[in-house]
Amino acid sequence: MGDSLDRRIAEIAERQYGVFRLEDADALGFTRDERAFRVRSGRWEVRHDRVYVMRGAPRSWHADLLAACFGAQGLTMVSHRAAAKLWDLPGGTSDLVEITCHRWRRAKIDGLVVHETLLLETDDMCVIEGIPTTSIEQTLLGLAAVVLPPTVEMAIDRALHRKLTTVAALEEFVQRKRGRGRNGIGVLRALVRGLDPLAGVPESAMETKLKQLLRRNGMPTPQFQYEIRHNGRFVARVDAAYPEHRIAIEYDSYEHHTGRQAIVRDNDRRNALREIRWRTVVFTAADVAADGGRALRVLRAELAFGAATV
Repeated sequence: MGDSLDRRIAEIAERQYGVFRLEDADALGFTRDERAFRVRSGRWEVRHDRVYVMRGAPRSWHADLLAACFGAQGLTMVSHRAAAKLWDLPGGTSDLVEITCHRWRRAKIDGLVVHETLLLETDDMCVIEGIPTTSIEQTLLGLAAVVLPPTVEMAIDRALHRKLTTVAALEEFVQRKRGRGRNGIGVLRALVRGLDPLAGVPESAMETKLKQLLRRNGMPTPQFQYEIRHNGRFVARVDAAYPEHRIAIEYDSYEHHTGRQAIVRDNDRRNALREIRWRTVVFTAADVAADGGRALRVLRAELAFGAATV
């Protein structure tokens, strides 16, 4: 009987990164003495109150996340920076085990960040890789409470680009969460209010940094991932553009714009734009790091020239 119970609890743990709950053991019929024996003998490791890890299970961040969720009371999910990492968003990190719950059972544990709130709802949760995690909108709200607004904006742009959410969904979420007591709602509301559905979405974190750079320097927001056509024929898709001025903006990342083929491709595209009287301004990582550098000065001049000739 004991071997059968051990096999069944091991099967449960295997589906849960080696982690299981007291409730799992009780449901299988383990007695209190049987549980205590397995802990003393090292078969089970106590991770949190009422939470165990099977001996031999590899220690992993995913296992730590799930164990923390099992160790809390009430509605619980991975949140904030840890949730952003599961969603693969800027601002996310696997250096923390970060959860939000109704109540935590135990005292502070190294590497574990717990946010307690009764404002969390079941609609705020989804499951990623078998782990209860805040929804994409709730994750962005959590990020807004713990990281700087520019990083939150990059996360929003990444989520929109990957179609994990929409501007309309973000607007509805902010409206629903607008009450007091929700950390980060002011930052998220301001960023969502600034979204322009007609401007397109930056495709990368560096394009978002470019958007922030232009805004910081009083420049109008361009249209991102803009498709240029001439006489109904596709000419090029550029990182950003001011169509009314016929100005294309390209961001040259070293990894995507080096090598013979990349150089030939980029030059051919820019020559095609010149043929239809579009001008191109190129930004690099060095330009962005230097608050625009020469590229920003060139763009200002091109915009002034374009305005004068319109």
